[in-house]
Amino acid sequence: MIIVMEASATRREIEAVCAKLVQEGFSVHLSEGVARTIIGVIGDRTRAMGLALEAMPGVEKAIPVLNPFKLVSREFRQENTIVSINGRVLGGNEVHLIAGPCSVESREQLLETAWAVKEAGATLLRGGAFKPRTSPYSFQGLEEAGLEILAEARERTGLPVVTEVVDPRFVSLVGSYADVLQIGARNMQNYFLLKEVAKVKKPVLLKRGPSATVEEWLMAAEYIMLGGNDQIILCERGIRTFETFTRNTLDLSAVPVVKRLSHLPVIVDPSHGTGKWWLVQPMAQAAIAAGADGLMVEVHPDPGEALSDGKQSLTPENFRNLVASVKEIAVAVGRRLSNTVAGEQLPK
Repeated sequence: MIIVMEASATRREIEAVCAKLVQEGFSVHLSEGVARTIIGVIGDRTRAMGLALEAMPGVEKAIPVLNPFKLVSREFRQENTIVSINGRVLGGNEVHLIAGPCSVESREQLLETAWAVKEAGATLLRGGAFKPRTSPYSFQGLEEAGLEILAEARERTGLPVVTEVVDPRFVSLVGSYADVLQIGARNMQNYFLLKEVAKVKKPVLLKRGPSATVEEWLMAAEYIMLGGNDQIILCERGIRTFETFTRNTLDLSAVPVVKRLSHLPVIVDPSHGTGKWWLVQPMAQAAIAAGADGLMVEVHPDPGEALSDGKQSLTPENFRNLVASVKEIAVAVGRRLSNTVAGEQLPK
């Protein structure tokens, strides 16, 4: 249930409603918008509706939330959530590009890629240090050594780092290096991991699981927000269907669906969504046209020698072509690519 406070409600009236709910055993979450304060109430909806909260001073109305996800819903927060990442603002009118290799393979490989994607227009750097792979014989990542390389790349280029955390035991370690913690598709419903990243005061990028419905995806985000972290970026990266030509089926309809149901920003990963480098650019264009707040793209200086996901990785030149093409789409739909970062002008 949500409690909508009047525009003229005082701080004391808001605190009185919260105090009553807590006294009755409910959890409360405040969402303070421009014109209204909304109180999210977690607990038995029937019992909450029986508390006569609408009779309290400052309360405009009490509304039951029908969706199973409460805090991430549009009912709880009408305004779009804005995620701030070291001066980058994601969720507004600007479109951000997150780019880099699937795996951190060496210092030279990552630094070369980081400079290339920054010069092309990327505003965040991605790279995997811990790699959950289908085969136990595949490259598993450099682990903490990879995190150290990512931190050096951030220091040299100024690009914030997005990297995956795969185990609740490593959340503190990864969080000490990364600017954004990524929850990979395989871990979307690893609820112990979701609870741990909720405790870290850093943005979380939550990828959709390969067989997850939109509702299940949003319920995973609910775990993180319920734990106290509302800086969540949703990432559509394709789902498993009967089609086998592409690695996954990129569900671009999920972008406007999620934006209707939730206030959280959503980006698209056309690399994992297709598994083929030549499909990445057209799907990136389509994603921006569908309303995505950003893209997550795999880039490698020599995809043929990549230790993971070479078939879907762009060369730096192909990434520059992608940036130019999605810039035009962004303008066509009334948005623009971000090219201003903490006072720095990136190449247009």
